[in-house]
Amino acid sequence: MQEAVIRSALAVVLQTKVADAPLTRVSGGNIHQCFRCPLPSGEVFVKAAAPDSLPMLSSEAAALQELAGASALRVPSVLGVGKNEGCAILVLEWIALSPPSPAVEWQLGERLADQHRVTNAKYGWRHNNYIGSTLQPNVWSTDWLHFWRTHRFDVQLDLAARNGADARFLERATLLSALMDGFFTSYIPQPSLLHGDLWSGNRASDERNRPVVFDPASYFGDREVDLAMTRLFGGFSPEFYAAYQRAWPLDAGAAARVDLYNLYHVLNHHALFGGEYLQRASAMVDKLLAETGH
Repeated sequence: MQEAVIRSALAVVLQTKVADAPLTRVSGGNIHQCFRCPLPSGEVFVKAAAPDSLPMLSSEAAALQELAGASALRVPSVLGVGKNEGCAILVLEWIALSPPSPAVEWQLGERLADQHRVTNAKYGWRHNNYIGSTLQPNVWSTDWLHFWRTHRFDVQLDLAARNGADARFLERATLLSALMDGFFTSYIPQPSLLHGDLWSGNRASDERNRPVVFDPASYFGDREVDLAMTRLFGGFSPEFYAAYQRAWPLDAGAAARVDLYNLYHVLNHHALFGGEYLQRASAMVDKLLAETGH
């Protein structure tokens, strides 16, 4: 994407003059282009995408503002979101990020527990959003199992079928969907405010050694969803888990639901990237069905 187009969008969204200075490309996920941009008021972080990606960027902005309102973990402040004819952009404050130390991970565990104590009468969220580029339905529900099965797991099964998943996988996964009740026989979670995409690449330390989280896909749901995902792609430190458990111990059956919740994200990676994710999902389905006796 041409830098002139991004600078023009910045001027529109922030309603300010943008100097013709070079932008610095930075890492920021697999979907959007991300830049460090100098402005007279200071540097900003910009996600840029095609104009039709504005709903994705707008939903991310809304999630960041929701998390900021919890006053638990630091998230980048939203400075603006919008588009021009050439691109859509999300503008955030620039934070100098670094890998978290064990002490920062401890803080992250404590403060994530504080975030999860922000609750709601129902599961879901006020509008749909995205997990990666996949639409994530957030229909309000009073039944967590129904919400997870209908608006998370079964959505991914439909995508897997459309993306050519084999008959054995679809049959086994459909059986798991029907038997999912067995993982919730005596467990009814409260609707907690979730980050929604809390893998190791979406957390860091700021310049004052405070934990920062970003790239959320937030909604109100079982807090175990966030904790499960922290174990999916690399995992967090022992200090993180110890601090969270000390702040708010998990249900005794939480370990049995880790794969159930992470299966959603593995299937979403299959939908987005293909590759060997379906094999991983198939192994998870077989493991979960074995726990139900099938």
